[in-house]
Amino acid sequence: MSLSLNVIEAGTASDRPALLILHGLLGSARNWGAVVKSLGESRQVLALDLPNHGASPWTEVMDYPFMAREVAKVIESLGGRAAVMGHSMGGKAAMTLALTRPELVERLVVVDIAPVAYTHTFAPYVKAMRAVPLGEVTSRGEVEAHIAAQIPDKGVRAFLMQNLEGGAAGYRWRPNLAVLQAHMEDILAFPRFGDDVRYDGPTLFIDGETSDYIRPQYEDVMTALFPAHQVVEIAGAGHWVHADKPAEFLAAVSAFL
Repeated sequence: MSLSLNVIEAGTASDRPALLILHGLLGSARNWGAVVKSLGESRQVLALDLPNHGASPWTEVMDYPFMAREVAKVIESLGGRAAVMGHSMGGKAAMTLALTRPELVERLVVVDIAPVAYTHTFAPYVKAMRAVPLGEVTSRGEVEAHIAAQIPDKGVRAFLMQNLEGGAAGYRWRPNLAVLQAHMEDILAFPRFGDDVRYDGPTLFIDGETSDYIRPQYEDVMTALFPAHQVVEIAGAGHWVHADKPAEFLAAVSAFL
């Protein structure tokens, strides 16, 4: 199976490695437009729509080895080496890529996720989105009203509504919600690797202060897999660090790159 992932791009190829950005679950490359534009002032930057998201193809497969292989194809098409940054699900895909194809990853930025399995789940969000009777609604407001019954947080609803497209002729969700729901356990998990597997390249974990995705008890596994890592905490940021504190986030990433 070979996909052609959708990309938004800024900057031009130079002597600096290109930067690939991988979004989280139910996100898309478009969520990273401001980051792409800013970081693209000094290098080539590409934000990818991962499989079953945004404008990228749908597939029945949705685990991290598969996502990593698809991202590897993009890096190979660029010449074979790039910096990679991933948020949440995209961070796990980026870590999997670095551990399985370290020669492709010049350095690694992991945003508010650790290489562990989680009990956090977006399953209620996917369920609420799938429950909307898209064939009956006539406005975006009606769609949001349907999901509001299950998702009271306005910020989360605004994030999910970015996945809706259409108008008077009808609406559809861009992500392949059925496959995401079916593979939620794969998305919450993290692949198992042998004791001798690690990525020795420079690695930055960015932690949102008010998020609980990176915890002190994960430090041992982070060190075992990414011995050259450092952690930067962004004060006042939650799980969507880049949206909550964009200036501080960009400063941390730019310094590391």
